[in-house]
Amino acid sequence: MVELIALLRRDGHNMRILNLGGGFGIAYAEDQQPMNVARLASRMIPLLHELKVRVIFEPGRAISGPAGFLLTRLEYIKTGEARNFAIVDGAMNDLIRPSLYSAYHRILLNGSTRRGRRLNYDVVGPICESGDFLGKDRIFPPLAPGDLFLVCDTGAYGMVMASNYNSRPRPAEVLVKGNRHFLIRRRETLDDLLEPEQVPDFLANNNSPKTRRSH
Repeated sequence: MVELIALLRRDGHNMRILNLGGGFGIAYAEDQQPMNVARLASRMIPLLHELKVRVIFEPGRAISGPAGFLLTRLEYIKTGEARNFAIVDGAMNDLIRPSLYSAYHRILLNGSTRRGRRLNYDVVGPICESGDFLGKDRIFPPLAPGDLFLVCDTGAYGMVMASNYNSRPRPAEVLVKGNRHFLIRRRETLDDLLEPEQVPDFLANNNSPKTRRSH
């Protein structure tokens, strides 16, 4: 971009703004390291200072992603010969990324003190057969209904990509600050989903156009 701006200025263009866009990544997996923003800035600032332009960029998901989590409860264990399924009350309508393009999100077993053998589970939702999952091939100690899972790094992808697929109301949103929590978006109800729908007069009166013509 430094070279391009120099070229454009030589051609007579008054370059005053450089928009670097976004794309700061997140360490989704346990073995990944987040971008070192300070090291990146130390390399970029001298070059940008010489350009004498207004610089715009959007860190975006690098900030909002790690700030959000999906809390979901284990409802049922389905054991198979090849794999085990941990069926939770969260689903692809709450977090679409894993089902949509196999995105990886860490899943933590919240508050467990169980020790001993560890098993392989697919953490799946209840609404769409094999297409509805939050994580596959995850290793946990033996699970039990009522266990809580914390799906990490959902702040940039959860509610903003959520839907009412399969007529599922969207969950509540809770802001956590220290040891306090605040409800910032209430849980949807079926009445919320049905409220915008309207019944045409001829159906509401049980008087279809065909019936009116016959009279």
